Amino acid sequence: MQQTTNTILMIRPIAFRMNEQTAVNNYYQKVLDNLLPDTVNAKAQLEFDNYVEKLRAIGVNVVVVSDTNEYDTPDSIFPNNWISFHENGTVGLYPMFAENRRLERREDILVQLESQGFSIDTIIDYTSAEEEEVFLEGTGSLLLDRVNKKAYCALSPRADEELFIEFCEDFDYFPVVFTANQTVDGKREAIYHTNVMMCLAETFAVICLDSIDDKKERKNVIKHLKEDGKEIIAITEEQVNNFAGNMLQVKGDNDKRYLIMSQAAYESLLPTQIKSIEAHCEIMSSSLDTIEACGGGSARCMMAEVFLPRK
Repeated sequence: MQQTTNTILMIRPIAFRMNEQTAVNNYYQKVLDNLLPDTVNAKAQLEFDNYVEKLRAIGVNVVVVSDTNEYDTPDSIFPNNWISFHENGTVGLYPMFAENRRLERREDILVQLESQGFSIDTIIDYTSAEEEEVFLEGTGSLLLDRVNKKAYCALSPRADEELFIEFCEDFDYFPVVFTANQTVDGKREAIYHTNVMMCLAETFAVICLDSIDDKKERKNVIKHLKEDGKEIIAITEEQVNNFAGNMLQVKGDNDKRYLIMSQAAYESLLPTQIKSIEAHCEIMSSSLDTIEACGGGSARCMMAEVFLPRK
């Protein structure tokens, strides 16, 4: 099994904006009042294109699919929430909290991957859980240690414990469950996605331990990371607000490893944290300011990792 892949699926936005349906529990979203919708989308497209160019420059195989005009899908730029791809040829489809995000699921994307030589054997579809108002938003909610077969999940309105356990049974992962909080208007509220406060790489993990208020849960997460030989690089809640938890390790040319993050995330890191990361792999960052402000997601959310076998 491999923890990192060289192939990434990304969806180019055509009507990106702040999604009012996700803002109810994504406290990172902001309205950019001074910008017209077309301007917001144009800025997001520019950030997207520059980001893809940077990924391709280091040798990442980026499969870019354009969003369509068929539906109103302002968050289509974050495909990792509705789909996951696995080495055994299995695809996971996930139930989404926001109704307009359910429209992002597109069969033609699977067809496109198959036309590029990838093999899809089985689809495990959890989307009927939406009828019960139960959600588990893909690799936003699930952090997969694919080598050690552990799945980390911070419970939230978008990550249901029972469905998470079901996923672990279906995909043969050991569940590591906890709650991660952030301070919103003086109150502790659940962080909407695990991948905002935690990043799992091959030999290290970047994680906001301070967000796990329950000491027992925090100790348990640390125990699992340490027992799998991962160096723990701790970040603060302020750094999480700058998307320093929303990173992904990928393979570039000659299997070289890179940790991908936004410019805001990089600029929030301390020199000691950068040094700790660079002891494991190189860092690549790209400016995603508009996408982060309106979408409340960052570099990691924009990449759906493709681990499917080749035909």
